[in-house]
Amino acid sequence: MFFRSFLSVSLVSWVGVVVAADSAWQHLGNLSPYQKAPLPSGVKADLPDDCTVDQVMLMHRHGSRYPLVTELPFIQGLQYKLGNASDALAKAKLPSNLQFLKKGYTTTLGVNDLTAPGRQQLFNHGVEFRLKYPNLQASSVLAGGQDRVIESAQWFSQGYFGRTWPTLNETEFSTLPENNVTISWITPMDTCPLWQYAYGNNATVTWGAVYLPPITKRLNNVLPHTNLTDDDTHGALFACAYDLAAHGVSPWCDAFTEKEIADFEYELDLLMDGAFGYNLPSPMGPMLGTLFVNKLIERFSNSTGNASAVYLEFGHDTTIDQALAALGLAKDSPPLPASGPVPANRKFKTSIQVPFAAQMVWEKFSCTSSAKDAQIRLVLNESPLPLSACAKSSFDKSHGSCSYDSFVKANSYSTSTQWGSAAWNKTCGVAAF
Repeated sequence: MFFRSFLSVSLVSWVGVVVAADSAWQHLGNLSPYQKAPLPSGVKADLPDDCTVDQVMLMHRHGSRYPLVTELPFIQGLQYKLGNASDALAKAKLPSNLQFLKKGYTTTLGVNDLTAPGRQQLFNHGVEFRLKYPNLQASSVLAGGQDRVIESAQWFSQGYFGRTWPTLNETEFSTLPENNVTISWITPMDTCPLWQYAYGNNATVTWGAVYLPPITKRLNNVLPHTNLTDDDTHGALFACAYDLAAHGVSPWCDAFTEKEIADFEYELDLLMDGAFGYNLPSPMGPMLGTLFVNKLIERFSNSTGNASAVYLEFGHDTTIDQALAALGLAKDSPPLPASGPVPANRKFKTSIQVPFAAQMVWEKFSCTSSAKDAQIRLVLNESPLPLSACAKSSFDKSHGSCSYDSFVKANSYSTSTQWGSAAWNKTCGVAAF
């Protein structure tokens, strides 16, 4: 079945939850437009009435963007091939889902920067976040030092603070450089020299050699004189994702079957898991994420004596993936296979974890009767992601939370890991550089 006008029905499983999916855009991995994560079975979305959020820390991925400089050439190469065959395509009898090619396909996509839908995603999230925590007021905003991240933080702030921001609002706006000398919980891999050599696309190359050739053959059978290659097919898949990211619609999404889109989604999962997650050489993936976990614990413990009630921070999908790896969340056992078959119930699924404009929200809360002591929970894209390593009580399991003290104890690996320590330097090969 092809995605007719993005409408079809398929079943997707995430953390044991089966949800209905009605369009291609929900299955484009970390290139998916923002979507709310499914609520895990048995977990309640809202806290009891006697519970109050006392402190919150937001790590927000930038909104929908244009292709990276490494991705755009695939789309441009496809455009070139189709342009050379334009006369043949105009005369050919094409299937209904490829009729748009009779008029040609020209890409107007830019590179790297935030798109109009990306700006809207962040503005809307700023408004929603202000309404969700009306009694907690932020006084500062921190963004990673890339343009799309900075602009995302600005649009969120416009929604959160209002049109007087920043001229008439006493809010500190700062950036954290993204380079190989700045110790950063937003881009921790930048200060790990061996990461540059450890991550790669070997898994995606292997998987691409499995799933792309049949699609290329099918397209060449119905598109005369195009002589498409697997790179061109890749370009068409990227065009689906990035036309959506830039324009909110793409004719290319309807060119693929549900399975073909799912295979592309799996390629992106392999890429992210292999570059920023569990498939990095052990223990690099979890170790990189300890910088974020330690920053979270530092703030929620108020170990510096100047903790804020609200932290608004902006980074990347990689920031969130590395934090999840340090926490042992969304981990598959055995690891995701590079040559398939695609695990039907895999836990590491970037469409749900880190779509464009993903929101990782940490809440520290207290209750008058439902739970004792300070509590913590992770709300990822509007749904609690259970903290299984420290959940003990029935309250923990029904709300995806755990006591704050139990959380700290469960994350002793992070608290015992420091940037520049012997273990860090050994894993990152710092001494060799």
